[in-house]
Amino acid sequence: MNQSLFKIVSALLCYPEPELLAALDDIRSALQATPTAASMLEPLLAQLEGGELIALQEGYVQTFDRSPAHSLHLFEHIHGEDRARGQAMVDLLEEYKEHGFEPVCAELPDYVPLFLEFLSQCEPDEGSRLLGDAVHVLGHIAGKLRESSSPYAGVLDVLVWLSPVAPEPLSVPPIRDMDELLETFGPGADGSEPLLKPALPAIAPVNFYPSRPGA
Repeated sequence: MNQSLFKIVSALLCYPEPELLAALDDIRSALQATPTAASMLEPLLAQLEGGELIALQEGYVQTFDRSPAHSLHLFEHIHGEDRARGQAMVDLLEEYKEHGFEPVCAELPDYVPLFLEFLSQCEPDEGSRLLGDAVHVLGHIAGKLRESSSPYAGVLDVLVWLSPVAPEPLSVPPIRDMDELLETFGPGADGSEPLLKPALPAIAPVNFYPSRPGA
């Protein structure tokens, strides 16, 4: 059932289109087998069912595109604008390809609906493992949405509920400003700015959370 839930959650986190609104009855029917998930998703389903399309679309843009705290790009919450984000994207794309999943949309690899579409095609054990890796970021986004009283929080809560591990707080907030980075870490030993340090050549496993000291 997790695979079908991944597809449902992926669809609900996408920009609202007429096709999604037309499928709400089918989504509710599919959720009958998982009452807990159905309860979490009902506030958003009710909003989608009762809203005008243009208002729903404007609300979606306001929620996700104009609020970085709600971004649906996983690595933005970990790396911000750090160059490590680019390598993380490459690693995740390689993970997709190793599982025979070739994204055909223009979205970045760490876009949550795309990631969930990938999980829906994985074997259940592998999908659960990867969800457990990403749940720390997903739980963080859920918390930010809840602070804003957004019904989309329930959609991320479903993923936390499905995860085999509990989310932990993100230990390293993204730093978007060079002055802030310099103030926090200082310049490199050669006087270079931290964001301009060359990336390590080795490709590390995909991580959806910052490395801990000594790890």
